[in-house]
Amino acid sequence: MFSTAVFSQVAIGKSSVSTPSVSLEFYDGADNAKAMILPWVNSESAVTGAVDGTIIYDTSDKKIKYRKAGSWFDLSVDTTGVVDTSLQSGLTENASAKAQIGGNPATDTTPGMLVLSDTDKAMVLPKVASPHLKIIKPEPGTIAYDTVSKQLAVFNGTVWSFWKP
Repeated sequence: MFSTAVFSQVAIGKSSVSTPSVSLEFYDGADNAKAMILPWVNSESAVTGAVDGTIIYDTSDKKIKYRKAGSWFDLSVDTTGVVDTSLQSGLTENASAKAQIGGNPATDTTPGMLVLSDTDKAMVLPKVASPHLKIIKPEPGTIAYDTVSKQLAVFNGTVWSFWKP
């Protein structure tokens, strides 16, 4: 683990972000079959100091959750999630490791491993046409925006769940 500070916009898999209102954006080409994997935590209660907007994959109940109004909400719906945590078992996390985009890392105390601190910018998730069909062997905690159904897609280790505002 390492810690770093970034003071600008970040594009991953592309040369630049699409608009000034974006702090973090992922490649979104037509052939994109890649998504983002959320951090795995042993349980929601193990995430101390979580702020609203935090998103995790809880390995205790195999669910993708987000923090809203001080409480955790389930995005997985399905209860049959599966995860193999053997690769991380027995490892010690560096609790102070943090990457921050925007804001002032010297004074920002927001907990998290990747913190997007700008108050006027957003993150654009990886865009994938039908991720449930296109992403081969998704990992538990995979998240993407489905460009076909225009929904948020999350994978709990067994099935995909889809969310539309």
